[in-house]
Amino acid sequence: MSDPTVKGLPPPPVSYDGSGFRIAIVHARWNDAIISSLVSGTIAKLQAQGVKPENIVVKTVPGSYELPFAAQKLIEGGKTQASNAAPSMLASSANLLSLIDSSKDAASPSSKDGASSAVSTRPFDAVIAIGCLIKGSTMHFEYICEAVSHGLMRVQLDTGTPVIFGVLTALTDDQALERAGIGRGEKKGHSQSSSRPFARTAADEQTTERTGHWLRLSSQRRRANGQRGSCKALEDTITHTKATQPKRENLHIM
Repeated sequence: MSDPTVKGLPPPPVSYDGSGFRIAIVHARWNDAIISSLVSGTIAKLQAQGVKPENIVVKTVPGSYELPFAAQKLIEGGKTQASNAAPSMLASSANLLSLIDSSKDAASPSSKDGASSAVSTRPFDAVIAIGCLIKGSTMHFEYICEAVSHGLMRVQLDTGTPVIFGVLTALTDDQALERAGIGRGEKKGHSQSSSRPFARTAADEQTTERTGHWLRLSSQRRRANGQRGSCKALEDTITHTKATQPKRENLHIM
């Protein structure tokens, strides 16, 4: 069953032409299966809105904590690149940002026509930051979530370039998987991607297996509960007896 708390926007009331936009995607490398689904879904949605593959630049950083810094440098680099009218410096690993190119890059750095080349060196119209934070047993989760949220907000306010918050902040692995569109149950999630049917098929098989296991456990528990009935009554009697006995205090004779 899908997580009932997963929500999303309805389809836009009008169609948009994104052919003139240049978009940067920067993503963390932690929780790769979840990140991969989110990134592929983002690229698919951008292209569905008309954004040209050569105008989608994908970069990676180690973790979500580095996303604000990377987003800021991408914005600055895009503006520098446009002002110098230089060939795309963001399309190779030896670039002015020193960020790692993602293997999921949606486009080739070369362009066959002059119009596409001009667009590919313009400043970024928006940056999409993608990460996944899953709560553990320490306060690390809270600190990183707060830092990343405030950092990305500050970048877009300081630069004037929209920074899209694509960071999952989940309490469990299942919550993150559901929101990435690869969890158990129906096709649902923030990735908006249909490019991972194999993941959903595997999830459905796991659901069937776990359901059968749960039914077997339930049957065993029902049989065990019948044997525990008399033991439970005895335990209640002992607990009540202990509670009603007067407490003994240590007396110190001076």
